Amino acid sequence: MEHDQRRTRAWVLHPDIKSDPDRRPAEPALQEAVALAAALPDLEVIDAQTVRLPRPHAGMLFGSGKIDELAELFRANEVELVLIDGQVSPVQQRNLEKAWNVKLLDRTGLILEIFSDRARTREGVLQVEMAALSYQRTRLVRAWTHLERQRGGLGFVGGPGETQIEADRRAIDEQLVRLRRQLDKVVKTRTLHRAARAKVPYPIVALVGYTNAGKSTLFNRLTGAEVMAKDMLFATLDPTMRRVQLPDGPEVILSDTVGFISDLPTELVAAFRATLEEVLGADLIVHVRDISHADTEAQARDVAAILTALGVGEDRPQLQVWNKLDLLDAEARQAMLARAARDEAVFAISALSGDGIADLLAAVAETLQGVRSEAQLHLGFSEGKRRAWLFQQDLVQSEVQTEDGFDITVLWTPKQHAQYDAL
Repeated sequence: MEHDQRRTRAWVLHPDIKSDPDRRPAEPALQEAVALAAALPDLEVIDAQTVRLPRPHAGMLFGSGKIDELAELFRANEVELVLIDGQVSPVQQRNLEKAWNVKLLDRTGLILEIFSDRARTREGVLQVEMAALSYQRTRLVRAWTHLERQRGGLGFVGGPGETQIEADRRAIDEQLVRLRRQLDKVVKTRTLHRAARAKVPYPIVALVGYTNAGKSTLFNRLTGAEVMAKDMLFATLDPTMRRVQLPDGPEVILSDTVGFISDLPTELVAAFRATLEEVLGADLIVHVRDISHADTEAQARDVAAILTALGVGEDRPQLQVWNKLDLLDAEARQAMLARAARDEAVFAISALSGDGIADLLAAVAETLQGVRSEAQLHLGFSEGKRRAWLFQQDLVQSEVQTEDGFDITVLWTPKQHAQYDAL
């Protein structure tokens, strides 16, 4: 069928709501929304626009005049899908779909579509399914609650489809429990892998950054791996790990992680926390920034906020990589190089051309030299807190119980040693 072979014609709208306390600059927000849409291969973005609003309208989001004007545009351009860069309530979604005769996705729905299109590992797939179900459950429940409120009735019969609602809700909950169990197994297996890696004295270097900052391109350059590296948001969903021998330095495990994004809906942050667990175990975090992006400072703040929310403390060594120098004009490029030179933790590079990579690798090697060393400890039975902390940090290589406590072999960094002493 011809319809199946062609791509879905989509239109992107960014509601710029004056009364929104978390309002983002409209132009970069709209560009990001278009880049999000472009991450789905079967969508063709026909056009995109910002719609300015003093405040959202409860039932329809937009005012009636704007809805009619957009309906004309969508009809004339044969639009099949409208992507709204923001949260849309189930009632608003239903009303707008009816008014425009299109399918509608809000920001969370679109990100979920991308996640499900990209997830590769068993864990990634399970996380996406759980996030989608949680999202679907809240929307359906909210929509039904609204419908039940609308309906009169004498109370002889429950709300319309109440039994069906309960059944659907129960089915979703049962599925969530099933998925959670499967995910627990997968995460346990990964914890074992991580414990096995902790026994190999290879420091872990995690690449983090805003989505589309060039992490996968850098990862490929450093490892020779063919990780999907395209100019699109969310190109990587599952952590990819490779061993890399640093020139004049230790062998390390390099981890490429999912890109961060502003306003990531809470149900997605929770679902992808495990994907970012690799960052928690990293000895060094390399924060890759797209320095050519107009909103690069705000993106860097978003990444820092997510790292803090994940529990990555300021004591964790970090290097900042200002990537995509090749996209700057000569003057801006010189200015960036001069600024980076003033801070020993900042490196201006082009992952595409390889400029600046040698200096970055030298700094990684220097930061990690002697990062882990083996030590023998003896703990008495009363020192349970210290012993629990060592296990929690994945530092224990072996343990033998003696008459008065435990002989423990640990592999740790000077920083972890200091933290242990402070307990």
